[in-house]
Amino acid sequence: MASAEFAVNNKVHTATKVLPFIANYRREMRMGGDIRKSGKVEKATEFMERIKKVYEEARAALKKVQEDMKRQADRERKETEDWKKGDKVMSSTKDLVFKERLVKKLVDRNVGPYTIEEVVSTNTVKLCLLISMRIHLVVNVSRIVQYKEQVEGQKKEEGKPIEVEGVEEWKVEKILNKKK
Repeated sequence: MASAEFAVNNKVHTATKVLPFIANYRREMRMGGDIRKSGKVEKATEFMERIKKVYEEARAALKKVQEDMKRQADRERKETEDWKKGDKVMSSTKDLVFKERLVKKLVDRNVGPYTIEEVVSTNTVKLCLLISMRIHLVVNVSRIVQYKEQVEGQKKEEGKPIEVEGVEEWKVEKILNKKK
């Protein structure tokens, strides 16, 4: 364990460009042997100047790494829309579980429209959902999309089932395509 700790503390850190031991203890690591130094003892002011220089270098290196990380993280981010109370939105079905639909690929991507009841923060909104949905009312804005009214004639009309011997069935008008 001691040799592993020594190896970690004696290697220049990629972010700070300084040995972790020097950054923490403000001095070089000793590797055993004679602990008495031969020669003159360093003056306190020179020591402090050297330590300040190490800290400034570490601070500059950390600032550069932080800016690089922010730039990489912001590449995938996009500006959020300004949501208002009363806006109509569609909610994502990504993590919802539907008991009546067993095949996930046949479930709509978004369900709704629902109205925004309250804007909790720039990142979350409270929706006016049905109690039967049994999900939390506050959702992240990444899970909602703006509802767009359908153009006249665009509304899809679902067929009405026919009851045959107590079982609901649908009447097929025409087969559009088939596999050979």
